[in-house]
Amino acid sequence: MDIVTILFGAILGSAISLAFFYLQRGRQKQELAVQEERLQQKLEAVDEKSAVMKREMEISSKAHQLRIEEELQKKFQKKGQELDQLKARFDKREEQLDRKFDQLDIREREIDKRRSKLDSDRTVLDDQKEKYKTLLTQADKKLEEIAGMSSERARELIMSSLAEKARRESAGLFKQLETEAIESAEQKARDTIATAVQRLAGEFVSERTVSVVALPSEEMKGRIIGREGRNIRAIETATGCDLIIDDTPEAVVISCFNPVRRQIAKRSLEELITDGRIHPARIESVVKKATKTIDNEIREKGEQAVFEVGLSDVHPEIIKLLGTLQFRTSYTQNVLSHSVEVAYFAGIMAEELGLDGNLARRCGLLHDIGKAVDHEIQGSHAVIGGELAKKYREHPLVVNAIWSHHFDIEPISVYGPLANASDALSAARPGARRENVETYVKRLEQLEGIATEFKGVDKAFAIQAGREVRVIVSYDRVNDEGAMMIAREVADRIENEMTYPGQIKVTVIREMRAQEIAN
Repeated sequence: MDIVTILFGAILGSAISLAFFYLQRGRQKQELAVQEERLQQKLEAVDEKSAVMKREMEISSKAHQLRIEEELQKKFQKKGQELDQLKARFDKREEQLDRKFDQLDIREREIDKRRSKLDSDRTVLDDQKEKYKTLLTQADKKLEEIAGMSSERARELIMSSLAEKARRESAGLFKQLETEAIESAEQKARDTIATAVQRLAGEFVSERTVSVVALPSEEMKGRIIGREGRNIRAIETATGCDLIIDDTPEAVVISCFNPVRRQIAKRSLEELITDGRIHPARIESVVKKATKTIDNEIREKGEQAVFEVGLSDVHPEIIKLLGTLQFRTSYTQNVLSHSVEVAYFAGIMAEELGLDGNLARRCGLLHDIGKAVDHEIQGSHAVIGGELAKKYREHPLVVNAIWSHHFDIEPISVYGPLANASDALSAARPGARRENVETYVKRLEQLEGIATEFKGVDKAFAIQAGREVRVIVSYDRVNDEGAMMIAREVADRIENEMTYPGQIKVTVIREMRAQEIAN
C-alpha cells in the first residue's frame, strides 16, 4: 500500500511536472510567435519607410535636376542674348566701316582728279614760265641797249644806293630808339614794379559814420529812452555819441564821427539790451567796461600790425594809435589794413631799388597815423602824423616821409615818394575802394567794347582784373598779318581812350578748329 502510494505519487508528480513543462513550452512558443510577428511588422514598417524615403529622394533628385536644367536654360538664353547684341554691334561696325570705305573711295577718286588737274596745270605753268623767261631775256637785252650798260652794272648801282639809304635810315632810327629808351627807362621801371605789386590783395571792411543796433522788439526803444529821457541822456553823456530813435523798426542808430566812441557806444548798448537792466548807474558801469575792452582790442590790433610788418622798437603810444585805425575808414577802405598793405608795397619796392626795406615798411605803416586823431586836431593828417612821429622820436627820415607823403612839404629822401607811390597803389587797386569798383567794372566793359569794334573780331574777354584782354578773331576773315595789326590797333586805342594803372596786355587769338564725331 505504501509502495503503491509512493509509486502513484511519483508517477503523478512526474506527470504534473511533464504537463507543466509542456505548458511552459507552449507559452514560450506563443511568446516567440508574438515576437516574431512584431519583428515582421517592424520589418514591414522599415520597408515601407525605406520605400517612402526612396520615393522622396527620387522626387527631390528630379526637382534638383529640373532646377539645374532651368538655370542652365536661363544662362543659355542670357548668353544667346549677349551673342545677339554682339552680333548686332559687329553688324553696325561693319556697316560703318563699309560707309567709311565708300567715303575713302570717293575721296581717293577726288584726290586723283585733283592730282591729274594739278599735273596739267603744272605743265601749263612750266610752258608759261619758259615763255616769260624768254620775254624777260629779250627785255633785258633791249634795256641794256637803251641804257648803254650791262644788267650787272645797273644792279650794282641800285644796290649801293639802297644800302646807303638803309644805313642813313637805320642810323636815324637807332638814334631815335636810343633817345626814347633813355627817356622812358625810369618810367618803365616804375611801371614794372607797379605791375608786380598790384598782385597783392588785402582784406577790407566798410564802415560809416553811423552804426545800427538791432532791437529785440519795439518795446525796447521806450526802455532805452527811459523816464523823461534819463537813460538816453546818460548813454549820450557817457559815450559822447548821439542816439537816433526814429520810426526805423526794431533798430537804434548811433551817430558819431569818432569811430572809437561809436564802437564803445555800440558795444555798451548791445550789452544793455542783452542784460535788460537799463538805468543810469548800470549804463555808466557798462560803458566803462566796454571802454576797457575796446582799449585792449586797440592795443592788440596795433601789436598785430607791427608784428605782421616785422618792425620793432615801436613806441606804445604809436601802437595804440595804429590800433585805433582799425575803427577808421577812408573811402570805405579800412585804414589799418591799408597801412599794412602800404608797408608791404614800400618794403618790396625799396628792396627792389636796393634801399632799406625795414625803414620803408616803417614809413608805409605809419604814413596815415595822423588819421587816428585828425577828428580831434585841426590840420592835414600828413602834418599831424609827422608831428606825432616826431613827438615819439621816430627816425627823421620816417618823420619826413609821413609829413611829405602828400607833398605838404618837400621830401628829403626817396622814402617820401616811395610812401606816396605805395599809398596810391593800395588805394587804386581794383576793388580796394567802393567808388572804384564801378570804375573797375566799366573799365572791363570798355576794354571788351574797344576790342569787339574791329572787323573780323568774334569775341573779346577782359581777364586778370583788367590787366589783359584776349581777342578771338575769325579764321576765314583775318589772316596772320591782320591779327598782328588788330593787336597793335587795339593797344593804340586803349592807350588813347582809357585811363588805367600799370599796363594792359592785348592777345589776339586766331585758330582753325576741325571737328569730327566718332560713333
